This record gives sequence, structure tokens and C-alpha cells, in this order.
Amino acid sequence: MIMRFRSLLLLLALAAGLPGCGTVNEKLSAGMGDYVPQWAGGLPADAPPRPGTPQYDAYMKERERKRLMPAADREKEEQAQKGATGTTGATSGSAVR
Repeated sequence: MIMRFRSLLLLLALAAGLPGCGTVNEKLSAGMGDYVPQWAGGLPADAPPRPGTPQYDAYMKERERKRLMPAADREKEEQAQKGATGTTGATSGSAVR
């Protein structure tokens, strides 16, 4: 009888502590996702900045500027940016073996 009571008490204590894990993980996951590498499931390199940061405000201003720009000008700007950043790659250097 005493063993059954201890087992029930232990199960009740574990069940009572389980909801706390959900709130802890919810709060930690919001900030910890920034520190997880991309190969382990973290944020991709081209992810927008988090809301509430100065980088986010600048990102939204740039996005709005591009939205208001005519489509032909926007395409020219995107091609110019791809040309400037696309020069580094596997063809520009020798492979390390």
C-alpha cells in the first residue's frame, strides 16, 4: 500500500512539473534560435532581422522603398546586386583537397 502511494505521489509530482517545461521552452526558443547553426536547423542566412531591432527598421524601410519602385527599375537593381555578389564562387578560386 505504501509503495503504491509513493508511486502515485511521484507520478503526480512529475505530471505537475510537465506544464512548466512548455513555458520555459517557449521563452527560450525565441532567443536561442538565433544561436543555433543553420546546419542544425537554425535560421537561414537570408532570414530577416527580428522585429524591434534597429536592423529590422532599416530592413522594413528598404523593403518599402523597393515596393514603391517601378518593376523595371527593381529588376535592374536586383540584377546589379546579383552581379556584384555573385562574383565569388567555385570558379574564382582553386579547390582545397
